[in-house]
Parts: sequence; structure tokens; C-alpha cells
Amino acid sequence: MSEVYTLSPVGYVRSCFAEKFGIPRQPQLAPDARAQLILTPPYDAPEAVAGLEQVSHVWLLFVFHQCPSGPAHIRVRPPRLGGNQKLGVFASRATHRPNPLGQSVVRLDKVEPGCLWLSGVDLLDGTPVLDIKPYVPYADEVPGAFNHIASAPPALLPVQWTAEARAQAQAQGERLGQPLLALIEQCLAQDPKPAYQTPDPARRYGMRLWDVDVQWHYPSAAQICVLAVNTAP
Repeated sequence: MSEVYTLSPVGYVRSCFAEKFGIPRQPQLAPDARAQLILTPPYDAPEAVAGLEQVSHVWLLFVFHQCPSGPAHIRVRPPRLGGNQKLGVFASRATHRPNPLGQSVVRLDKVEPGCLWLSGVDLLDGTPVLDIKPYVPYADEVPGAFNHIASAPPALLPVQWTAEARAQAQAQGERLGQPLLALIEQCLAQDPKPAYQTPDPARRYGMRLWDVDVQWHYPSAAQICVLAVNTAP
């Protein structure tokens, strides 16, 4: 039996992550990653979020709107396994799915009619959200649960700064009214580059947060140094 379902977004994300590269590979790994979920009519009415102020976290069901999907992705190469080993798609949270659907549990910082203020997000700016569900600790926490593929958080790399880059990050953070310096450290400590790449100290990597370009390099395989934090051209 083949059925087609039509789904409409209830809102769209305004996120600190302006591009895919550098987004944490799971939610909550960068607590200072902030976003707003702008609800669309009729869900922008106060009635739609009534009672949600009693909840600390929510599940977001969303669309991977910039990732290929479909039956070609029956096997995937999870970043957690270095990008070289294949797994069945249903054993991974890789963004390439049979259908481009994702889910994340994020912190709900503030509730307003038409807008939810979020943190700990792993969502690209512009992400369409299909549904919002409250996190229920007694039901969603499973004592004794295990995942031997990803049994612990990823190891963190030390993040160093040039004096100029640190000053730039502090100034840009003040301009944006955001904890930019902390967010950069949280994202880079998880080593955004593909795990199979051997870092070249001469190569510069970059990511965009809000309207800011962040550049860094790897002085060694186990170290990151932020080189510049400037307003994007």
C-alpha cells in the first residue's frame, strides 16, 4: 500500500545557525545555541500555546529542508563513526532520511503568542517545524536505556583564541546581545570538520553564526584555535 500525506509547517525557526556546517550533531550539546520558533496562522494565536509556560523542554518535529532524502539513503555514513562506516539508516540519526524528518528536544526559555524562545538547538535557520510536543520526563526518560553506537557524548577538543579573535567575539556578542564567545567554544569543541579529514594547520575553516563569520584552524590534530570573528560581508 502506498499512501501520500500532506503536512504543513506550524512555524519556522530563526536560528543562530546560518549554514549547515558547524551545527552540533545533536541538540543540547551547545546550550547557548539560541533560536526563535515563529508560529504561523492559525497557530500564532494565544490559544495554541496556552499552558506551555509550564513546560521546560519541548520536542520539535521538523523538516531537513536542505538535505537530500529518499530510498537512495537506505545506508548512511554517521559522523559519529568517522564518516567512513555505513549503517542502516534506522540505526542512525543522520540527516539523510527516507523522509526528510527530524526531531530534537530543546529548552523552552520563553513562551509568547506566535513565538517560542528556544536554546540548546541544533536547527538550521529557516527550518520548517511540523509539530511541537511537550517533553514529559516520566515518560521520555527511560532508565536502563542504551545505545552502543553512541554510548557517551563526543570527546571535546580544547579551543584557544588569538587575542584579536577573542576581542572580536566579545564585541560581536555585545552587538548581537548573544553569548557569542561561549557559543563558538561549545560548537568548535565538538570538532565540526569531518572526522576522516586530517587537519592541515595551514587550512582555515569557517562557519556562520547569525551574521558573523567565524574562522579557525587546527594547530594540531587535537587542538583548535579561533583566528577571526567578523561581520559577514
